Amino acid sequence: MIDPARLQKTLTNAKSVLLAERNPEGHWTGELSTSALSTATALVALGLVDPAKHRERVTDACRWLMANQNADGGWGDTVKSFSNVSTTLLCWSALTRFGGDPAGSSVLRASHWIRGYVGSLDPASIAETVKARYGKDRTFSVPILMLCAISGTLGPRGWDQVMQMPHWLAAFPRHWFAILRLPVVSYALPALIAIGYAKSRRTMAKFRLALPDPLWPGLSKLLASIQPASGGFLEAAPLTSFVTMALVAAGERDHPVVSLGVSFLLETVRPDGSWPIDTNLATWATTLAVKALSADRTGSSGDGLSFDSEGRVKRWLLGQQYRERHPFTDAAPGGWAWTDLSGGVPDADDTPGALLALKELLSGPDDEESRVAAEAGIAWLLDLQNRDGGIPTFCRGWGALPFDRSSPDLTAHTLRAWRAWRQQMPVQLRSRLDEGTRRGIAFLLREQRRDGSWRPLWFGNQHRRDDEENPTYGTAKVLLALGEIDATSEAVERGRAWLLSHQNEDGGWGSARDKTPSTIEETALALSALAFLQSFNPSRHSAESLALGFVWLDQATEHGTRFEPSPIGFYFAKLWYFERAYPIVWTVEALGRLSLIQQSIEESVGEGSFRSLRRLPSRA
Repeated sequence: MIDPARLQKTLTNAKSVLLAERNPEGHWTGELSTSALSTATALVALGLVDPAKHRERVTDACRWLMANQNADGGWGDTVKSFSNVSTTLLCWSALTRFGGDPAGSSVLRASHWIRGYVGSLDPASIAETVKARYGKDRTFSVPILMLCAISGTLGPRGWDQVMQMPHWLAAFPRHWFAILRLPVVSYALPALIAIGYAKSRRTMAKFRLALPDPLWPGLSKLLASIQPASGGFLEAAPLTSFVTMALVAAGERDHPVVSLGVSFLLETVRPDGSWPIDTNLATWATTLAVKALSADRTGSSGDGLSFDSEGRVKRWLLGQQYRERHPFTDAAPGGWAWTDLSGGVPDADDTPGALLALKELLSGPDDEESRVAAEAGIAWLLDLQNRDGGIPTFCRGWGALPFDRSSPDLTAHTLRAWRAWRQQMPVQLRSRLDEGTRRGIAFLLREQRRDGSWRPLWFGNQHRRDDEENPTYGTAKVLLALGEIDATSEAVERGRAWLLSHQNEDGGWGSARDKTPSTIEETALALSALAFLQSFNPSRHSAESLALGFVWLDQATEHGTRFEPSPIGFYFAKLWYFERAYPIVWTVEALGRLSLIQQSIEESVGEGSFRSLRRLPSRA
């Protein structure tokens, strides 16, 4: 069994840590990991725009890269990530161009790593390796090669290795984009325009042609119109940097987009000279925190949560809903983005997250403001649903490339939000909800793997070298959704069996039994799903697994006081990140769910089993 006092102490401690993470406004900002990739791209952009003016920033960034190079000579996306060819090429190129003599040793070590991975430093071989990594999706392969060409690491004819992006397609009406099957994902329109134009200018210069691009005046205005007030496209240093350096390379150093982009980079640099992958995930972190803090509630939602007795979090969340069509993705009003900053874009993970959080924060049955906001959010998600019944991230119908396809994690999250609000919706919308739910369930059933698992889009596990997927995250999230509908269904039983069979010997979870290390995040996610199902469909096997998992989580977090994050997040194009809030919120949620079913676990496992659990070795 689980010691009730031990569980409550750890839960209380973890809640205290989570509540202490709030900012002065009362919500959560979180903290994203620093990124070698972001730092490399930002220093190149600043160095190209004005090397003298930005010398200090460029020098600090170079020092950070040198200090955080992996032992094997490469770089990963975070300081906890394995070396990968994309980030290593970017850092190697940035240091080659701007690092000077102090970077000589780092550049040499990086070149050895690249030679070992690619086979040589031949520009054509490097280009083929990058293209092979991303396939037909040019969202990231073309910018990488462009930075290498700018930095001189692809030789004197480096731009020959940079594929032409069809920037002219951006001149078509926005609603044509899905039909045109652009070679970039829906959120990469700025890169398509800027890098495509830069490549075309370089090609013209190669043949000594000075003909103007007749489409550029219109595309230039379009690019400026979709740049957010902060200057940061998606609040992301890499995308903003790529657009900035492309414009400089095209002879557009004085373009207003460059000026705003530079301002964004200078505003978001960290004290140590590095940049994060994105500014923050404030909306996402806040909705995760609200859901976690409500996990141990025995009553129904609708009376608010004690930590938000003044309604500050609820008002803040309501204020983050988009009321107008988004200029970037052309998304209709009604959704939420991951951040409260101007570079955010409404998406289908943050929108259901906000809907579920608002349901927990309701001030009462007459909270019409929240209900109206929820109605708009639900309609937004229904309009986003793809023909296959699944939910994509940003735009409907952009399924040609992986990061625009329907995904189980987003679909499951959406189903939970729809179910939570269904009774408060008008009759006509309810009928749409029911049909959307039916189609969403059918999608999830089709997407279940033979082994019973589901694979998410936005989370991975770097220790799974063959596919880098994270079935623990995906399966846990889908089980919460399908379990609310029918906890005894065959699909749910198969998913639960997968989670139970993939628990590591130490009691925790990674993403493959005893082949990936246990992490706080994955263990907490698995425990949440299993505890939820245990409350509807008790199982002795599941109870024993929950007891083992609790002991591991209790030890790993030092009784809910210490939370070491792991790089399991994907930020577009499989760029790894970790978030300080993740292990905290998911631990609070898992322990909250466990506290609700603790009595049933005691009855299923018994005192004798718990005595053996106490002898588990401590986490290294």
